[in-house]
Amino acid sequence: MTEFTLHTEETAPEESKPMLVEAQKRFGMLPGIHSVMAEAPTVYHAYNILHEDFVNSSFNEEELTVVWQTINVEHECHYCVPAHTGIAHMMKVDNAITEALRNETPLPTTKLDALREFTLSVVRERGNVGKDKVQAFLDAGYTQRQVLEVVLGLSQKVMSNYINHLADTPVDKAFEKFAWEKAPAQAAE
Repeated sequence: MTEFTLHTEETAPEESKPMLVEAQKRFGMLPGIHSVMAEAPTVYHAYNILHEDFVNSSFNEEELTVVWQTINVEHECHYCVPAHTGIAHMMKVDNAITEALRNETPLPTTKLDALREFTLSVVRERGNVGKDKVQAFLDAGYTQRQVLEVVLGLSQKVMSNYINHLADTPVDKAFEKFAWEKAPAQAAE
C-alpha cells in the first residue's frame, strides 16, 4: 500500500500551510487527517468548509454526533470513530449516546434513533431513500432542512472516511484510548 505523507507546516504545499496553522490552533495538535489532506490544498479547503457548515447546521451537538458516528461506523473508519468519540467527550455528549453509536445498540431516545436510521438509509441507499423513510424521519420531529443537512454531514464524512481508508491515517495519540473495530456480524439463528 502507498504510504501517504503526514504533512507539517514545514513540508506542506504553500496553499495548505495556513490551514495547518489554523488546525493546530483550533485543536491544540495537528490531527492526522489534516496532515494527510494538506497534500491536496483544494481537498483540504473543501473539507474544512463542509465541516464548518455542518457544525453550523440546525443539528445540536448530540445530533451532530449521531450523524458523524453513524456514518463513521457504517464506513468502518478506523480513524474517525475514535476521533469522534474524543470529540463527543469534548462536546459533553452523553456517553450513553457515544457508546450506543460505537456498538450499534439502541440510542437513549427514539428521536435520536430515528436520526441514525435515516442517516443509515441515506448512506446505504445512496440517497434513493423511500418516501416512507423520509416521512418517518419528519414524523420523528425533524425537518426537510435536516433531511438535506444529513446529506451535508455525509459529504464531509465521505471525504474523511475514504481518505483515511486510502491513507491508512494513524489514529492520533489523543484518541488512541478510544480505538475501535466493528463488531463481527451476528450469525443468523
